[in-house]
Amino acid sequence: MANIVFGPITSRRFGQSLGIDLSPDTKQCNFDCVYCELKGAKPVDAIKNPPSVKEVVKSVKEALLKYKDIDVITLTANGEPTLYPYLKDLIKELDSIKNNSKLLILSNGATATCKETREILKDIDVVKLSLDCATQKCFKKIDRPLKGLHVKDIISGIKEFRKIYHKELVLEILVVEGINDKISEFEELRNALKDIKPDRIDISTIDRPPAYDVKSVSITKLKELASILSSLPISLAYKRDYSEEKRDFTKEEILNMIDKRPQSFDDVNISFSKRSIKLLDELVEVGNLYIKDVAGVNFYKLT
Repeated sequence: MANIVFGPITSRRFGQSLGIDLSPDTKQCNFDCVYCELKGAKPVDAIKNPPSVKEVVKSVKEALLKYKDIDVITLTANGEPTLYPYLKDLIKELDSIKNNSKLLILSNGATATCKETREILKDIDVVKLSLDCATQKCFKKIDRPLKGLHVKDIISGIKEFRKIYHKELVLEILVVEGINDKISEFEELRNALKDIKPDRIDISTIDRPPAYDVKSVSITKLKELASILSSLPISLAYKRDYSEEKRDFTKEEILNMIDKRPQSFDDVNISFSKRSIKLLDELVEVGNLYIKDVAGVNFYKLT
């Protein structure tokens, strides 16, 4: 069995993350996403030859003795972690040893259609699910799912999960040029997301070599698409070398902007002038705005 635990790695959104790979030997997933950084593979509905709960817990305990100040213990896989057959027992064991760390799972969301899976996931501190499209045509093209999976059923499953999950729910949209970068697709997503009411929505694009010949979109395009999801808590993944002209805003403009779309610290640092940041701080000080931490990303929001 290959290494089960990896890291810690520094995640811009989640801090110091200790990863747990529940399919360490090979990719096993119910999607074959065009943008996946792993080699393409036929979708499956189960993980074969998974590590035992005992093996996983032993590896995590050893890592926690070595590495301190871990922010999140992240359940992931060379594929889809909710296909791991002993997930319920593993979560229970990890809860007993995680200390001050949070337990995070990175899932494509497909198994949210299953009531049993929803019940298992509700005990995790932070659940991050992918939702790249809200139409079946787009879904099949970008996520290349196992036959029989329908995005409308997945969206319904996520809505049902939200009804019983009261911790931190993060949804991720990964944008690929020519597939889900259309205004019409984001309008469909907006309708679904307003019903789901996630705590945070991460919008990103390809930043590592993908499995298939597809391309990323520009940050300008991401911002244009994000504007369609007005009033929802958006966190954009900016490239490290990205910058734009710093802008001056009045207090009224700042309040109006944040009313339409909560601004993350990254948004502010990239586009606000020093004067505007000072005004922003004043608005926080007098109570017009407050800062909310959503799974490691700080947002300015209206009180």
